[in-house]
Amino acid sequence: MSRDWTDDLPLPRSLLRQSGRMRKLLRERLWLQVLVGMALGIGVGTALDPDAGLVAAETSRRVIAWLALPGQLFLAAVTFVVVPLVLASVARGIAAGERDESLGRIGAETIGFFLITTVIACGIGFAVGWAIAPGTLIEGGQLMGAAGPDAVRLAAEAEQAARAAAETAPPITERILMLLPSNPHRALAEGDMLQVVIVAAILGLALLRVERKTAAPLLDLLAALQAVTMVVVQVVMRFAPVAVFGLMARLAADLGLQAVLGLAAYVGTVLLGLGLLSAVYLALAWKLGGCSPRRFVKTAREALLLAFSTSSSAAVMPVTLKTAEQGFRVREGISRFVVPLGATVNMGGTALYQAVAVLFIAQIFGVDLGPAELAVILVMAVGAAIGSPGAPGVGIVVLASILESVGIPAAGVALVIGVDRILDMARTVANVGGDLTAALVIDARTRPAPAAPVFDPNAPPR
Repeated sequence: MSRDWTDDLPLPRSLLRQSGRMRKLLRERLWLQVLVGMALGIGVGTALDPDAGLVAAETSRRVIAWLALPGQLFLAAVTFVVVPLVLASVARGIAAGERDESLGRIGAETIGFFLITTVIACGIGFAVGWAIAPGTLIEGGQLMGAAGPDAVRLAAEAEQAARAAAETAPPITERILMLLPSNPHRALAEGDMLQVVIVAAILGLALLRVERKTAAPLLDLLAALQAVTMVVVQVVMRFAPVAVFGLMARLAADLGLQAVLGLAAYVGTVLLGLGLLSAVYLALAWKLGGCSPRRFVKTAREALLLAFSTSSSAAVMPVTLKTAEQGFRVREGISRFVVPLGATVNMGGTALYQAVAVLFIAQIFGVDLGPAELAVILVMAVGAAIGSPGAPGVGIVVLASILESVGIPAAGVALVIGVDRILDMARTVANVGGDLTAALVIDARTRPAPAAPVFDPNAPPR
């Protein structure tokens, strides 16, 4: 008879039973494993922070590089399947429709939902930014000095990138033409997600107009591609807790507690705004999607935790799709159109963050923003949020562009670079929550009404 290692421990049986239940819980629930990995990563990363004095700086750098490797491999593996998954999911989701009219309604309501919620998010950012005024609570010179040379260097690079983008930006007519990919193969190879979605939508619309017999081989190919990519995702997701541990360890070691404490008012303002935006999403999911806040959080927690740890709504999109279809029972034709599109253009959390960051930097530099400047910020924040890719780090360059447009020194991004990573993680959670809310709402609003029962006079009484 085999012995368990717990047989040698002088512990009460009740405690052993609890320990066994905990091990079973960790084995069965990925979200809890991710949470544990996140906590352990923060603890290890804090201990490896060179400012803590426990290890030498060179040793810390090498150890963190190895700890972060599984997380980087995880992101690379998930990103590897994103393009084929989006192509197959969107095309099949559209081709699964029965009428062009219903598809047009779904597309219009989805774009309208994303646009309205992004404007609301930007408005919330303005409200909390003006109400708390975090920039008036911090002395700008000291903060710039505490930012360090790396932050100043990154700010200069972001400023140069913003100016180069503004100088080389094509006219609006050319931008509209650029949305339609002239070379679909290049769009797929470069991973331009917005163009990939457009290519998939065109393919799905064409399949919708072709006879089912003729379209069947291509639909079968897309179904096989989708199935294969989901198998890859399922295998990769088993390593998510280890990946999250490494990513959080690197974050804690690079960021340090001093940077967070120095910008506590700003961080708190952004987190408050993201919390209010999340409450708006929960209310919409409840009132328009028929899903209570408790059920929403319970069902979506795995996707939200992964969004927090990866800082990429595109990388977590396969899990978001799984959550929408298996957790919330959203129809496949809806989820596989709304979720990939949302991972590309729905960045409400990013728009809110940019609104707060611009106000914060303007308050530090003593720049007064009037209604015209606020309107410019609103338009640019919403437009940039919709057009920016769902990848970590793009918010800084976008923020520099917005600062330049309203006469605020773009070098001010150095003031917020230190805590941008943790806020990037938080706003990605809001973005993914918005994608799931959109799928729920659009599914509920476009679901056909149940047919009325037909009265049969010859039927026996109940």
